[in-house]
Amino acid sequence: MKLPWMKLIYLGFLFIHLRLQVCYGATDYDDDYSDDEEKPASPPPAQTNCNGVFLTYAFVERIKELPHVKNASAQSWAFKSTATIVNTGLEEVKGWKIFIGFQHREILVSANNAVLVDGAGDFPANVSKGATLAGYPTSDLQTSVDTAADYTKMSVQIDMTGTMFGMKEKSIPLPKSIRMVNDGWKCPKLTKYRNYVYVLVLQTRPKIQEKKSTNKYAARQYGDVNFVYDVLKSYEGSYEAQVTIDNDNPLSCLSNWNLTWEWMRGEFIYSMRGAYTWKIDYSECIFGLQGQYLSGFDFSQVMNCEKKPVISDLPTDRANDSKVGLVPFCCRNGSLLSPAMDKNKARSIFHLRVYKIPPDVSKTVLYPPQRWNITTLVSAEYICGQPVRVDATEFPDSTGLDAKTYAVASWQVVCNMTKPVKKEAKCCVSYTAYYSDAAVPCSTCACGCYDINTDKCNPDAKAMALPTDALLVPAENRTMKIKAYASLKHKEIPKRLPCPDNCGVSINWHIISDHKGGWTARITLFNWGDAPFKDWFVALQFKKAFPGYDSVYSLNATKLKSPKNTIFIQSLKGSEYLVGEVNGSSSSKPRIPGKQQSVIGFTKKNIEGLDVKKGDGFPSKVIFNGAECALPRSFPNPAMRSSPVSSTAAVFLSLVSFLLMMTDRFH
Repeated sequence: MKLPWMKLIYLGFLFIHLRLQVCYGATDYDDDYSDDEEKPASPPPAQTNCNGVFLTYAFVERIKELPHVKNASAQSWAFKSTATIVNTGLEEVKGWKIFIGFQHREILVSANNAVLVDGAGDFPANVSKGATLAGYPTSDLQTSVDTAADYTKMSVQIDMTGTMFGMKEKSIPLPKSIRMVNDGWKCPKLTKYRNYVYVLVLQTRPKIQEKKSTNKYAARQYGDVNFVYDVLKSYEGSYEAQVTIDNDNPLSCLSNWNLTWEWMRGEFIYSMRGAYTWKIDYSECIFGLQGQYLSGFDFSQVMNCEKKPVISDLPTDRANDSKVGLVPFCCRNGSLLSPAMDKNKARSIFHLRVYKIPPDVSKTVLYPPQRWNITTLVSAEYICGQPVRVDATEFPDSTGLDAKTYAVASWQVVCNMTKPVKKEAKCCVSYTAYYSDAAVPCSTCACGCYDINTDKCNPDAKAMALPTDALLVPAENRTMKIKAYASLKHKEIPKRLPCPDNCGVSINWHIISDHKGGWTARITLFNWGDAPFKDWFVALQFKKAFPGYDSVYSLNATKLKSPKNTIFIQSLKGSEYLVGEVNGSSSSKPRIPGKQQSVIGFTKKNIEGLDVKKGDGFPSKVIFNGAECALPRSFPNPAMRSSPVSSTAAVFLSLVSFLLMMTDRFH
């Protein structure tokens, strides 16, 4: 279905005067029009009533793709569509971002004047759950007043191509929603007309902020991790830049960070100080556009020519290296501590020299890399926004004068921690208590089962209760204990036991005592990996018991003002390492995990209705080094306490363990 008159409609839209303020909206509507249904002949003059932002999405055409199949839901269609953003207000729109709520299993193959953000990756991208697009290379939209109604400066058109599935022959595939993602915008009802939808986006700001900003560029925002990309010096064909990484969330921690971004215009890294690229190779420049445009350039000294380089921090022993070091806040082996631990160690900086290719060789043409992403070892996952131009960073004068120097240009990238995904945690918690002999583990495959032989264990089964001593041995050595304990408790033993949690770090929370005036608990950390954790921390959040926190022993703990109800625990000086696993005392003994523990005291003063055993004594959230841990689904049950005839139970438990061991051996 081709609609060649769509372009004309858009031209008509773009030359109508404006008036109102807008953002997003979504309504449910039928995608299909019957032949008898009346269709409007032309779009309404809605843009003339808009004093904010006017968003439209128009379906242009689609063609049936190969192979042609009888099942309509499986048939793929190549489609073309266009989204248009017009600034119809009196203030500049800085760093625009829009969300398109695709709903036909779309795969977006290309989009001009924009890039995919929020972790969507590169094209082609699965956008069946919607896509967030940000402006590139033009990210700001000026006003009609400031440009004398120059629509090339106050609007942008995004032409998209992609694939969709399951459409009827005559249906018109449209998204279920479109909206502005930027803060401070309110989106009213979405309106549909034939082959396009539009929405008027209303700008909403508190009265205190109504005064027009004096900033030339967007105001700086702050997330969990923030990057600033400063161009310090600009030359013909190249520039020098500084990248600053700030860890600003007290519950965030970056261990062995790796940074990636994407060059969009053929740039390449000539050299770096304070960091390095994993791949040091210039062959991609020789055989790429760089070699064609810069025919006389000596590429032999180039550090990296990848479009998506992987950048890592230097080790500490390179901090004073005259060739690659001597950069403030560099060379920390990829560790950015929580600012609650040490603000000076929550920042990292590195420098790089970047070369450009035509037509961007002018010293005034500067584009930052796009699609930033940072990964860490046993920490949270982060989603980063696109670079936003901000006012130039100021620095103290290097000569010591009471003056300021400024970057040539500055961009900011804001990254925020994502919510943990089921079965993709990086640590787990178990619950035990003095009134129960059972350990309640975290869920099966809490940290994934990707490398586990699921023919021998069930990744979908509910985790089984453990005897408390099973927490002290590796998961692969718990089978006999789990079976023996289940037999003792007259529980069914499945043919395939639940798979282990597979977490490199586990934390046990044990209720030691509970009396009228207060209660105590013990926290124990286990490191089941080979590598130690230096300067680790644990954050505990409680729904009801937090005000009663009193003291901690052998560790250091403080109450945080933000987030609320959070106890921040770290090691004392001299015991900063949570060491890795070591071999047992003999070859027949299981490996021994690294371990640290402490007792924490609580009072019940001025806390009404606190019930430790029913759950108030257990944390509602546990975070280790920035990563949210998987929690058990239940609490220890006093009814699971063994009977007083412990000697008989012990003999029976030993006998069952021996019989099960012999049975497994002969199988």
